[in-house]
Amino acid sequence: MGESARISGHTHLITLIGNPTTHSLSPATHNLSFEHEGIDTVYLCFDVKDNAQLPKVIEAMKVMEGWDGSNVTMPCKQAVIPLLDELDDAAALMGAVNVIRYRDGKTKGFNTDGVGFWDNVRKHGVDIKGKKLTLIGCGGAGSAVLVQAALDGMTEIDVFEMAEGNGMKNAKELAPKLLEKTGCKVNLFVTGDMEALAASIQSSDVLVNSSPVGMGEGCTDTPVPAELIKPGSVVADTVYFPRETQLINDARAKGCTVVGGLGMMIEQAAVGEEIWYGIKMDTDMIERELYS
Repeated sequence: MGESARISGHTHLITLIGNPTTHSLSPATHNLSFEHEGIDTVYLCFDVKDNAQLPKVIEAMKVMEGWDGSNVTMPCKQAVIPLLDELDDAAALMGAVNVIRYRDGKTKGFNTDGVGFWDNVRKHGVDIKGKKLTLIGCGGAGSAVLVQAALDGMTEIDVFEMAEGNGMKNAKELAPKLLEKTGCKVNLFVTGDMEALAASIQSSDVLVNSSPVGMGEGCTDTPVPAELIKPGSVVADTVYFPRETQLINDARAKGCTVVGGLGMMIEQAAVGEEIWYGIKMDTDMIERELYS
């Protein structure tokens, strides 16, 4: 059924706000899922070029009968927080929101990036509770992976980041908060310390790349030399273009359980739909129909 055939005066709305939004894969993902699940909702993108306009945007959506929530992308993930009534634990720890639910006159902000990432890992038969993680990169995606790993029961995480920059700043701010809230110990290392990286990987159960290294068609760059990958471990990447990065290829050759980045995007979308409507997205159908 086409969009025009299924939209009526009763159709509800989920939005994406940020700038830019035109490149987003979310409208195709959610609109296909809503149609498949029989949810009378459409998903539309709205560019918000100036965070100063966010209060007007949120208030406008709240007075529109039928708005059920939103995804939030940059540069609005932090700026939207003071405008919301509640936050979940991940959003509060990270200081960033990517999902808003509007229900009973109240807005609640969530951060589902980390949940989506680890749900994708669990789909590959991996239990992270009580395990140790080597995490490369602690920017937006890396911070989400870090926070949710601790919330989900990992006991120790080694973070590798550039000495100067937002990633290391994020890690330094999050480390004591996560220790206090979850008991997870976070150790910080500088990118390029290959001796520390080798030791960390050998003592870890899971290796995750959340840096942009390896991104781009035909790219053969990797954040971890193949010889440092621990045979038989779990190796996951947040990069999904290309679908299989050099890191993933090298890890597969070492007999590792490998987890590519596309699943994180789809699983994160699935978490959003569960928050908005309590439905379980058919993620296999979405990947087959849109991204095969």
